[in-house]
Amino acid sequence: MTILWDATAGGGEAYHFALGGDALHLTSGPRVSRALEDDPSHALVIIGPDIDLDSACNLAEEERVARPELGVILLRHRLDVTVLAQALRSGVREVVAADDQNAIAEAVRRSNALTAQLVGHGAAGGGTRDGKVITVFSAKGGVGKTTVSTNLATYLASTGARTVLVDLDLMFGDVAISLQLQPPGSVRDLVAMSGHLDAQGVQSVVTRHEPSGLDVIAAPPDPADAERVPSHVIVELLRVARANYDYVLVDTPPSFTEHVLAAFDLSDLTVLVATLDIPAVKNLRIAINTLDTLGASREARTIVLNRADAKVGLRPDDVEAALKAPISANIPNTLAVPASVNRGVAIILDEPRSPVAMALRELADTEIRRRFGEDLQNGAKRSTFGLLRSKR
Repeated sequence: MTILWDATAGGGEAYHFALGGDALHLTSGPRVSRALEDDPSHALVIIGPDIDLDSACNLAEEERVARPELGVILLRHRLDVTVLAQALRSGVREVVAADDQNAIAEAVRRSNALTAQLVGHGAAGGGTRDGKVITVFSAKGGVGKTTVSTNLATYLASTGARTVLVDLDLMFGDVAISLQLQPPGSVRDLVAMSGHLDAQGVQSVVTRHEPSGLDVIAAPPDPADAERVPSHVIVELLRVARANYDYVLVDTPPSFTEHVLAAFDLSDLTVLVATLDIPAVKNLRIAINTLDTLGASREARTIVLNRADAKVGLRPDDVEAALKAPISANIPNTLAVPASVNRGVAIILDEPRSPVAMALRELADTEIRRRFGEDLQNGAKRSTFGLLRSKR
């Protein structure tokens, strides 16, 4: 059953058409929480436009921990980026204009379908993993973010971990071309499956990187398609992927788009990439401040300095001082990296003994595998890497 939390006495009648029938109309947050406690069969909470935003987000944040399958839809008289960012961060599935009955009805349909899919996911989709979402981000282009994400992903896959790399730079994504892949589908194809996306649907758009065993979900080939991918599709994709993979890596554009905000909200770790130049450091400082404002956990992020030994008048110590945060990994500068990109190979597999590959492996082992509980002393998974190399 649906709960409508609305301060207006006639709220139930106002949204009767959009809700497709009866809803339990409650006028206060504590009553909503109590109703959810008393009856776990409630699948959806619609929050009216006059409910305080902070109160609405607090409820969504509490419930997404206790009941991740519960849908929360927020209605607003006016939509803006600030509201959208805060709502997505707290776990609200969609923010819809209060006067658009058709949009509300569609949001309700999508939410109910997603709830049904999440509830039955273990049986229907076979997903039993508690995978980790790792978002790689930089606030400036040209710092090697895609190189970092593709190499981390291929290495994790080569250790035996089931890994998928999602290219969320929907306009100009380079993941596929960086790995010399010709994807038959892309993120854009998932829009048609919105509301009922499952493991099989995700697999239908996956391209396999054979040298490592990595699965890749490419960006659309047409930049215009970026606007045709709603952020809730990304949320649905990452949730399904998390249940079917050990690691879900997300490569992003150098900007805080709706899709990137959605990825941050679901991420277990954010990898921030910079280089030794003032614009990159300045933009990363702004990005860190933005993440702090959004309430992102400082413990769930790590900073990577690419081309860290370049002689350009800045040192890693200067970057740490400017960012007021430690650097977790220094990746050296080498012409072998652009050469590997041009050849469409991952340097971490192609030249495993190079300083760059060693730095990237150390980053993956320390900041990802060990952080999330892998026993690196065991060596069972890492031996897969050696086997892959021996077959090349």
